[in-house]
Amino acid sequence: MASIAQDHIIAPPRPFSERLGSFLPQFLLVPSFIASFFYVFIFTAWTLYISLSNSTLLPAYKYAGFVQYVNLWKNARWNIAFSNLFLFSSLYVLGALLIGLLLAIAIDQRVRFESTWRTIYLYPLAVSFVVTGTVWSWLYSPTSGIEFFMHGLGWSSFQFSWITSRDFAIYLVVITAIWQSSGFAMALLLAGLRSVDQDLVKAAQIDGAGVFRTYWRIILPSIRPIFIAVIVVLLQFAIKTFDLVVTLTQGGPGVSTTMPANYVYDLMFQRGQIAQGAAAAVMILSALACVLVPYALWQTWRARREAAHG
Repeated sequence: MASIAQDHIIAPPRPFSERLGSFLPQFLLVPSFIASFFYVFIFTAWTLYISLSNSTLLPAYKYAGFVQYVNLWKNARWNIAFSNLFLFSSLYVLGALLIGLLLAIAIDQRVRFESTWRTIYLYPLAVSFVVTGTVWSWLYSPTSGIEFFMHGLGWSSFQFSWITSRDFAIYLVVITAIWQSSGFAMALLLAGLRSVDQDLVKAAQIDGAGVFRTYWRIILPSIRPIFIAVIVVLLQFAIKTFDLVVTLTQGGPGVSTTMPANYVYDLMFQRGQIAQGAAAAVMILSALACVLVPYALWQTWRARREAAHG
């Protein structure tokens, strides 16, 4: 009887402060979720609809089909911008990943003043692309940069005018972007290296494996998910590249370094071609989706497989 009576005892109500504390975090997140919903879904839907219209300086909501997409892909400047995106993304991701990995491996050797080296390598990440592009444009300029400095040392025949060359300017954008982001790749890869089970490393060393073989066969395969995450983030940076090109080359010489984001800005805010600019923005969004959707599916599959295997 006593146990039955205890089962029917009603717990005293929680104080108002406790109930408020349990709901306050969710309440504070509601404005962010609402803003994100409008920013992501509503504006994306609006941009998609505008891309199917004949809008020019002001939005026009009459459906016009896919004529803007057809005209976009007939435009030589857009095709150059999209080609630049593929070239830039490939070299940028590969270069930042390779340099970041080498830096991470070097720091992983427990070097002296490790925190200082990490700070130095991470410093470029704290600088905006606007500042980076401005400073590097001075370095690349024949009248104030490396060429000017070498002439001051007496090497009058030295030439470094890639920034004025249609064929080489895009590679200067790649080099600058790699300098900016290799520290980011280093930080993530170093965290991955430090998370590897040291028992596996010691076992490999006992078996006589050298440093190179240990990293190649044991450590690097163990942090494959970190590599994929770094590649995905760098690809996002590459696809959305805008301010670095604006401050470094202004998309020139000519249109040789124009990126899709720069072309969207030019269409919408310089030429007043809203519909075609929206179509270009949708194409950029599609490129981002080609990166993010497979990554999200892979993450879901990986989580389910780990849950199934315990």
